[in-house]
Amino acid sequence: MPHHKSAEKRGRTNELRRQRNVAATTRMRSAIKAVRTARTRAAGETALKGTVAILDRTAAKGVIKRETASRQKARLAKFVQTLPA
Repeated sequence: MPHHKSAEKRGRTNELRRQRNVAATTRMRSAIKAVRTARTRAAGETALKGTVAILDRTAAKGVIKRETASRQKARLAKFVQTLPA
């Protein structure tokens, strides 16, 4: 139990932020999986476009680092190029 009013509020705030971060991470992972499961280059490029936006948004919110988002985007783009046309 928190001893101070501010500590109680901090607990509520932390929980809200945690839930928001979990939701953003889940959305990001699902988008990455959509690119990875694409079987054609056209489908992969379509999924990649949305995934890049989600990765950028997740990095902007501070859930992941910008370098991590950049690395993921590069690897996914490289993967899409290996898919058959």
